[in-house]
Amino acid sequence: MHRFFVSPEEISQEGANHHLAHLNGEEFKHLSRVLRLQQGEEVTLFDGRGWEYTGEIISLQKDEALIRIKDSHFLPRESSLDVWLVQGIPKGEKMELIIQKATELGIRGIIPLKTQRCIVKLDQKKEVERRKRWQKVALEAVKQCGRSLIPTVMPSCTLQEFLRDLPPQRQLYIPWEEGGASFKEELKKAFAEVPGLETERGKVKTPVFLVIGPEGGFAEEEVLLVQNYGGIAVSLGPRILRTETAGIAALAALMFAWGDWG
Repeated sequence: MHRFFVSPEEISQEGANHHLAHLNGEEFKHLSRVLRLQQGEEVTLFDGRGWEYTGEIISLQKDEALIRIKDSHFLPRESSLDVWLVQGIPKGEKMELIIQKATELGIRGIIPLKTQRCIVKLDQKKEVERRKRWQKVALEAVKQCGRSLIPTVMPSCTLQEFLRDLPPQRQLYIPWEEGGASFKEELKKAFAEVPGLETERGKVKTPVFLVIGPEGGFAEEEVLLVQNYGGIAVSLGPRILRTETAGIAALAALMFAWGDWG
């Protein structure tokens, strides 16, 4: 069954026992012009806040589809981890791949990072356009993988801006090809020692930030700056990983160690 995003504000009550969803914008275009769904067909909707609905198309108008909701349920598909990927902006379409796969793995949000070795330089207009595109990629990945929450793609920032705005309680890791502590051992240590991580699975509260460099990695002074804010430089193994691989590998390791895998 085809799956569409509808914001909670677009769901209204119809009579005493029924609700009506108003599907418009890009989602309506996809339903009507790409998939060419017709009145009477059933679809799945989700509201980005954890709820999923099954409904029937009762009307196709010029700019929206009206869908009568038949059933609703809360989805237990979100990770207990509050993980944010802080990704050095790569060139080409690599960022879209990274966002897509990180969304599938359960990331809570993505922070595009401007670093010394970033090749991509975006002016304000292009930055706004790129962020809009990246958020759309996240939405499409959510629809495909069956998640209920849409990861937030934040405005891009410098390393200094990111560190300045960090919450007081957090876990901060920066994989570095020049070497660092064993990521495996650091995850074991944190789970045993950090408040908020030792609670039972499903109740992990401390946010975790993975800081990944662009092509060319981080300059040494950038790593030292992160360490000055309590970050831990870690190694992801003996082989150097590409920027589009490192964050996904680290996120997968986190999900295995602390999250909803296994």
